[in-house]
Amino acid sequence: MAAAAAVGPGLGSGPGDSPEGPEADAPERRRKAHGMLKLYYGLSEGEVAGHPAGPDPLDPTDLNGAHFDPEVYLDKLRRECPLAQLMDSETDMVRQIRALDSDMQTLVYENYNKFISATDTIRKMKNDFRKMEDEMDRLATNMAVITNFSARISATLQDRHERITKLAGVHALLRKLQFLFELPSRLTKCVELGAYGQAVRYQGRARAVLQQYQHLPSFRAIQDDCQVITARLAQQLRQRFREGCSGAPEQAECVELLLALGEPAEELCEEFLAHARGRLEEELSSLEAELGPSPPAPDVLEFTDRGGNGFVGGLCQVAAAYQELFAAQGPAGAEKLAAFAQELGGRYFALVERRLAQEQGGSDNSLLVRALDRFHRRLRAPGALLAAAGLSESATEIVERVARERLSHHLQGLKAAFLSSLTDVRQALAAPRLAGKEGPSLAELLANVASSILSHIKASLASVHLFTAKEVSFSNKPYFRGEFCSQGVREGLIVGFIRSMCQTAQSFCDSPGEKGGATPPALLLLLSRLCLDYETATISYILTLTDEQFLVQDQSPVTPVSTLCAEARETARRLLTHYVKVQGLVISQMLRKSVETRDWLSTLEPRNVRAVMKRVVEDTTAIDVQVGLLYEEGVRKAQSSDSSKRTFSVYSSSRQQGRYAPSYTPSAPMDTNLLSNIQKLFSERIDVFSPVEFNKVSVLTGIIKISLKTLLECVRLRTFGRFGLQQVQVDCHFLQLYLWRFVADEELVHLLLDEVVASAALRCPDPVPMEPSVVEVICERG
Repeated sequence: MAAAAAVGPGLGSGPGDSPEGPEADAPERRRKAHGMLKLYYGLSEGEVAGHPAGPDPLDPTDLNGAHFDPEVYLDKLRRECPLAQLMDSETDMVRQIRALDSDMQTLVYENYNKFISATDTIRKMKNDFRKMEDEMDRLATNMAVITNFSARISATLQDRHERITKLAGVHALLRKLQFLFELPSRLTKCVELGAYGQAVRYQGRARAVLQQYQHLPSFRAIQDDCQVITARLAQQLRQRFREGCSGAPEQAECVELLLALGEPAEELCEEFLAHARGRLEEELSSLEAELGPSPPAPDVLEFTDRGGNGFVGGLCQVAAAYQELFAAQGPAGAEKLAAFAQELGGRYFALVERRLAQEQGGSDNSLLVRALDRFHRRLRAPGALLAAAGLSESATEIVERVARERLSHHLQGLKAAFLSSLTDVRQALAAPRLAGKEGPSLAELLANVASSILSHIKASLASVHLFTAKEVSFSNKPYFRGEFCSQGVREGLIVGFIRSMCQTAQSFCDSPGEKGGATPPALLLLLSRLCLDYETATISYILTLTDEQFLVQDQSPVTPVSTLCAEARETARRLLTHYVKVQGLVISQMLRKSVETRDWLSTLEPRNVRAVMKRVVEDTTAIDVQVGLLYEEGVRKAQSSDSSKRTFSVYSSSRQQGRYAPSYTPSAPMDTNLLSNIQKLFSERIDVFSPVEFNKVSVLTGIIKISLKTLLECVRLRTFGRFGLQQVQVDCHFLQLYLWRFVADEELVHLLLDEVVASAALRCPDPVPMEPSVVEVICERG
């Protein structure tokens, strides 16, 4: 308890303070210590060490309060707290005292260097101020001495100053008079030395004085002499100006001097433009000579550089000098200059367009774009000087026309590349047949064509993208930020080429002639697959690539991707349909000739399958392999287990049993035809030219339908003997053995071959079919 009472007054004091100090100073020390701690910890007046202020700020028992009384606090503790709590309070208080002492020491140590530095600085300032005070005292003494001397000198020279001022005025006047009297000789000497500018300046300085005092005889004589000399000077300046051998700056100087001499501005204006026209026409003539047929024309970049440095630079000098010299002419003078610039600028633009037209054959736009950039950039200065002449607008129009022509050129290049790829495909397809060796597959040819076209498209996009590069001066023009990207590149180049490609591909469907004309069927198949690939992925990829490279800021309507994809899909469908017709026609021609060139009435008993049927199966198998290289398999109906074992006979179909045997007598031919017609009413109708789907099964089904339908129609036009009927039976069974696996529905082959055999039986006077077992043996042997 005694220890707590002893340390209570010293709470928050420094390590050197004694707790036994006088009680009168204790509250003051505590307030100072508390204030320093509040400042150190950043606490408000109402908080100390993170504890909120009590409800009563005047509470004497509040350790953190300003009115803390240790005696009252100890009395309260002794009354209210047991011994154990008192001991704990003492321990806690000792801990807080030690912590505060440690914090105070840390605060002092951390700021010790600052205190030392501040002390040294104050000591130095005292020494410096002492030296400065001494120097100021000496300066004040010196200033007083100087002031005294100045006053004495002014008093001494007061009378002489007035005399000196008068003499200086007389001297200046005499010098002016001397200049006037010497003026004729000075002008003569300047004219002899060719210092025309100095002579004009002399004349300008003396003109007003001579005009003012011309009533005096002496001044009148000087003025007359100066006028004679000035007239001779003006004549020499005009002679020099009319010679035209000097450049634009020298001629502008001559005109400026003549204007200063008072020559008529209108006449000088006309002469200035005439001389400028002569020099600029020489530049144009040299440019035109470079475009002649005899000397080789320089590259377009060199040509534009020469034009920019020669003609455009000269035009800028003429315009700047004209506006500086003849600004007083007003709107009339500006109109003359604008007409002058329009005329010569038009001739220059015509030469530039002629030179640019010679660059339309190349495929690289880098040099052309650089030339256009320099051409357009060099015309900015005259365009700003001569806004009324419209030179910048004309230059921009030329650049836009060249850009349109380049787009058209690249479109033609893409079309030519596509046709060249097709020519390569034709040669590749024909080369194996001519050399007797295996060539590249259709899948490889398709990949080569697709990659070649895509690389040409990307190259064209990269080439025309140079027109919109940021470093090009005309890329920020509205045309190149809008219409060029949307209507020029996207619609004119890309969409135009895709549609042209589809039209070119469709033109192969219209080729006349037997067996598809000169178009190889494999080319039709390849083009159909190419258009289908474009519909599924390539068109979307190309247009997305175009939109990313050319950020379109134009609101003009563009062709949707879906429209182009629909056109490409329709082209692929037409090509594939035409391929089916061409291949069906090839096989049909073989079948037709085999039927028409044979004597079916007197044929021998069949011992083998006819070679044409084997050829049909071989060609169909080759077509199956060919189509399978580019198209997927497709979906087939479920096949029956006896598809390859079915034997055709006159009575092979259940619907035909009992149809021919009782009815094929000479007395009842009409009944047989009637039964056949009735049977056709109930049979499933076969659409020979049904739409072709994009898969192998659909393509082969279409070809086989056309071929078998042709065979059926040819059989209907012939008359068969017994062995002829049996030969047809053997041939149809052989076809059935192999063709059913190519079609979507094997029942289709069965129906058509049933029709063929039935038609042959109807046209046979003695319809005796061959035994099915014999037919199978012959077909297996064949």
